[in-house]
Amino acid sequence: MSGKAERLPAYYIPHGGGPWHVMMEDFGGRAAWQPLVKHLEELGDVARKHAKALLVISAHWEEPVPTVHFGKAPAMLYDYYGFPEETYRLKWPAPGAPDVARRIDELLRRAGFTTVREEERGYDHGTFVPMMVALPEAKLPVAQLSLVAGLDPATHLAIGHALAPLRDEGVLIVGSGFSYHNMRGFGDPRSRPASERFDEWLRAAAEHPDPEERDRLLAAWESAPDARACHPRSEHLVPVFIAAGAGGADPGRRAFSGLVMGVAASSFAFGAGA
Repeated sequence: MSGKAERLPAYYIPHGGGPWHVMMEDFGGRAAWQPLVKHLEELGDVARKHAKALLVISAHWEEPVPTVHFGKAPAMLYDYYGFPEETYRLKWPAPGAPDVARRIDELLRRAGFTTVREEERGYDHGTFVPMMVALPEAKLPVAQLSLVAGLDPATHLAIGHALAPLRDEGVLIVGSGFSYHNMRGFGDPRSRPASERFDEWLRAAAEHPDPEERDRLLAAWESAPDARACHPRSEHLVPVFIAAGAGGADPGRRAFSGLVMGVAASSFAFGAGA
């Protein structure tokens, strides 16, 4: 990649549950989803106006080492179960971004990471569901990067730091997860207080004005209120570490806050006016 573009933020977004974007009436009603829809549409506006490509890091892809997708035309990966047949025919034909993938691989290797390249992985629902809302026209090229098995916070913060130059190169970094992810808790009114306590802690950590302290707080997320009640396994939280790391010395802000499937959920933007 060449040339310098306007510095972009790095985002962490909640991607909701399954193919909710075509089943809102079955997931609590359309009105309940409109705040998240609006936020994702606003994210799409940022991408259309300012980005040359996207890098999406989905909670639903883990590998032993950082793995970069180099495919030119990713297929669909319907990695959900038990939904209506039509949800397995959804299409979001955004092109891949091999040039961006090459740059991602270069930055990670330069930072000391061993990486793997692959060309077969399709868009899982952590990518295609929110992006079908944000960018339904599917025209911007998309690079994909895996999480690293073990889900170590410091590792993913370091990955984010390594990828920070992409923000000056027209690449919008989007970590796609969910700031609450306990499958037994969704839709249970007893889950809401714990989700709100954790969400408020996450807001304070993400918005801490000292970037080194922000990293330290996020790395110690298990000490947060109700941490393991909200994240029995942390794969849906880990993308925020990459987004925050990519934010570098720039500030973080909560870009969206609301109830999603009965629990508190937030989105965060790091840098570029945050």
